[in-house]
Amino acid sequence: MPKHIKRKPTEERPKTLAKAPAKVDTSPRAKHPGNRYGRNEEARQAVLEAADNLLAEVGFAAVTIEGIAARAGVGKQTIYRWWPSKTDVLMDAFLDDAVQHLIPQDSGDLAHDLRTHLRNLAEFLTHSDAGAVFRALAGHAQHDAKMADRFRKEYLRHQRQVDRVPFQRAIERGELPGDMDIELAVDQLVGPIYYRVLVTGKDVSSKFRNSLVTAFLNRKNMKTVIP
Repeated sequence: MPKHIKRKPTEERPKTLAKAPAKVDTSPRAKHPGNRYGRNEEARQAVLEAADNLLAEVGFAAVTIEGIAARAGVGKQTIYRWWPSKTDVLMDAFLDDAVQHLIPQDSGDLAHDLRTHLRNLAEFLTHSDAGAVFRALAGHAQHDAKMADRFRKEYLRHQRQVDRVPFQRAIERGELPGDMDIELAVDQLVGPIYYRVLVTGKDVSSKFRNSLVTAFLNRKNMKTVIP
């Protein structure tokens, strides 16, 4: 697991990526079908943690079902009963972590909320084992159409809704005009984060992130000023 991200106890972990309009629904995801005796959630968590730890240590190509099983302390066939491939294991590990750590905060102030959300996203993608999984999956998606489709549907589509939340809240507070283009705003603020993480490899520093927020607020003629 990421050094700064700890998995919550099983009963607290969200299991689904629920869509969120203004409020983010983190209701539990339906259990993955297991054997006839039911899926052992403790073993599931061990497998997911082993998978993203291994990827961070050895890279996507070197991760194997056998290696995950050995690290998790479960049998290889146990993993194959629940997941068809290592990519599916890694996808589930990433989705669990994304739900847990990328929910926007609500301080009642748009500038603060945007700075916080961009910081959390940048740190998650660049300084966590989950971020290493994300980068590996994004790369693998270029060569696996089925996996790319799942990646878009289960992460990107959901995350897009999550990224909209600070703007929707600001509109409800009257801090932004009701007819503003939220999709464009998300592209302007979140897009550069992903571009640096996945394309240029440049640092996603606080100075860079705050400059994005400042530019957005200035374009919208907001009175809020970021120090």
